[in-house]
Amino acid sequence: MATIWVDADACPTVIKDVLYRAADRTQTELVLVANQGLRTPPSRFIRSIQVEKGFDVADDEIVKRVVAGDLVVTADIPLASEVIEKKALALNPRGELYTVENIRQRLNMRDFMDTMRSSGVQMGGPPTLNQQDRQRFANELDKFLQRSKASK
Repeated sequence: MATIWVDADACPTVIKDVLYRAADRTQTELVLVANQGLRTPPSRFIRSIQVEKGFDVADDEIVKRVVAGDLVVTADIPLASEVIEKKALALNPRGELYTVENIRQRLNMRDFMDTMRSSGVQMGGPPTLNQQDRQRFANELDKFLQRSKASK
């Protein structure tokens, strides 16, 4: 069965809670990777890996360990791109599945926004995660878990 990897430093708590419940319910391995210590519920299916502090250290650890068919939960578009190259799936906390078809556009938009910010344009951050986002995430996670279970 596939493993779910979480880019945990920036993952919202409500999304982690959804993942904890799903991992236990479906007996799916869930691994949270962060550069700080994490408290996770006691479960034989849930573990965390603490990596050194540093730019992209957690991302690099996930890319090193992920295999085809796994799922990575991240809002980091470059990480999602690397995961897709390894034939794994990438899902952001708002429930958007990154795919071969849409990742290039997402990377281009991210680079454009970085250029705008570095030129002094005030952009503001993303909107607060809402109930629709959480529901969309839970639905996409369920689809992944059903496909993963069916391929066992």
